[in-house]
Amino acid sequence: MNSRTEEMRKRMLKRKKERERMEKLNDRRFLFSEEERHGFERLPSYDSGPGDGGHPLFQKEIFLFKILASACLVLIVAILFRSPAEKAVTIQGHIKQAMGQEFQFAAVSDWYEKQFGKPLALLPAKKDASEDKHQVEDDNQYALPASGKILEDFGDNGQRIMIETGKGASVEAMDEGLVHFVGKKEGFGKTVIVQHADKSETWYGNLDGVEVSLYEYIAKGAKVGTAMDRADGTKGSFYFAIKKGNDFIDPVQVIKFE
Repeated sequence: MNSRTEEMRKRMLKRKKERERMEKLNDRRFLFSEEERHGFERLPSYDSGPGDGGHPLFQKEIFLFKILASACLVLIVAILFRSPAEKAVTIQGHIKQAMGQEFQFAAVSDWYEKQFGKPLALLPAKKDASEDKHQVEDDNQYALPASGKILEDFGDNGQRIMIETGKGASVEAMDEGLVHFVGKKEGFGKTVIVQHADKSETWYGNLDGVEVSLYEYIAKGAKVGTAMDRADGTKGSFYFAIKKGNDFIDPVQVIKFE
């Protein structure tokens, strides 16, 4: 008798649990239908059980494929660099050239701003020209780095010219661009290199002091540094160079010096 009573009690509890589960399920269905009725999309659920595939924003198959593709690419490049075949040597040259080229931050930033009207968020914002005290006239295509005479022509070394200035004279950017290098260069001394939108670079060397920071976007005519004083202390001088691609060009062909 007791066993029969216990069995009936278990059945009643089971039916009660089943009824509660169905009521909860109906409540959830009612909630979703109310959301859809008012124009809202049904909210996705990110709950996952032991047998589920994980978070829907993370796809394990795609992640593993990317890792495998990257490993294959590295392996192929390694095999090409160990192969003595003529075709492999040609490909090696292209890879070395591509890896050795400097990324043109200024050109990409200029293209992005022209296409979308806003500067690229990954790069430093351009300074407002009204904030720069070294403004130049808009009708000038380029600004003179400094007033002075040329002491050393481009033909003397094939890379740069030397410009004589006054003592402690300011050296200014020829055109707006991104400061790509700040440091010492062989044959130039303390140097600032600025990338421009036309993929050219201007080099300002033999500087006594530097007024810009690495990866800073500067305006045309902004002060990049000060010229180094001569030994006699009466004048100053600095090096100026323009590089287009892998070659230096004569600055006199681009800027009219006094």
